[in-house]
Amino acid sequence: MSPSPRIKGWCPGAWRPMATGDGLLVRVRPPLGELSREQVGALCDAAETFGSGLIELTSRANLQLRGVTDESWPRLMALLVEHQLVSDDPEAERQPQMMLAPAWQKGDDTHTIARLLQARGSELAPMPGKVGMAIDAGNALVLGDSAADFRIERSTKGSLLVRADGYALGTAVSDTEAAVEQLVRLTHWFVDSGGWDAGRMRRHAAPLPDWAPADTAPASPGEKLALGKHNEGVVVGLPFGRVAAETLREAVSQTSIRTVQVTPWRRLLLKDCDTLPAVDGLIRHNSDPRLAMDACPGAPFCEQASVATQPLAEKLSGWVEGTVHISGCAKGCARQRSAALCISGRDGRFDVIISGRADSTPVKSGLTESEALDVIKKLSESS
Repeated sequence: MSPSPRIKGWCPGAWRPMATGDGLLVRVRPPLGELSREQVGALCDAAETFGSGLIELTSRANLQLRGVTDESWPRLMALLVEHQLVSDDPEAERQPQMMLAPAWQKGDDTHTIARLLQARGSELAPMPGKVGMAIDAGNALVLGDSAADFRIERSTKGSLLVRADGYALGTAVSDTEAAVEQLVRLTHWFVDSGGWDAGRMRRHAAPLPDWAPADTAPASPGEKLALGKHNEGVVVGLPFGRVAAETLREAVSQTSIRTVQVTPWRRLLLKDCDTLPAVDGLIRHNSDPRLAMDACPGAPFCEQASVATQPLAEKLSGWVEGTVHISGCAKGCARQRSAALCISGRDGRFDVIISGRADSTPVKSGLTESEALDVIKKLSESS
């Protein structure tokens, strides 16, 4: 039996990079989920000069540089700090991750709440490294499928509410300042009631305090940003969440964009842009089957993966109706929910799973890549 994949219990950052199969993984949290044109160029330079030249967009709307070495890391950090992509204070990175609903506008409630939380960041309780917050204060909620432990959302009645992960309902609040005050207070309750042992809010068994009643329904979910023209600019997709630095640089140079907003859906909103960049390596059409596929970096990029995932994902593109998940190991980092088809690596071979996760029971196991493709082809023909 192969050993279970290691769950490290913390997320990499810039000041605290994580060793992976291809070197150090450095994660950058764009301030308020947005980068200027100049910052995008600096990030591309950093990826090529100090890493492998690849940039990844995570399901928490963070950006990752791979292939960084111990020797190149200090110079990388100097560049990231210089361009305000990373704070010069390592303690700032210890604050919970904050994810904003994409397409926010300056001065709207999502932006206002995020700025208030930035100002009060030091008042948040110190919490486990994977804890995060979602600011989703638009009329329709778009971050419901994205991982977050505490959420500030719009209610069905139009007011704001604060909701803890694992609860369908939240607590109504009067305005943006009250929402931030409630969230700050909840972080301290989480820690004081044993949240460190649970690690995440959804695993925390303690009942909510009386001052945080779960009695208000959030607004209905909205749609993710569609690719193509948007009233704020243009939306493009990154195949499996990855893009070469040279591709991103070329896309930015071809357009009139001033800023780029990141999303948790492997898509970028190029603001103030009126035309799709004609660059290979980006997804420009909503019909592209890769949009329904999740694939982790796989081997050799991840030390826990025993199989290469990205080449197989490209080969499978368009073969299967519905969601597809290709994972280098049973940990399933790229997708925690079930997929119509899941292929998981184990001991250098592939397991095929139907309507399950990477750690579910396979219908076929121990397959070579060609055998796995044959099995999937037969399953798709019979369905």
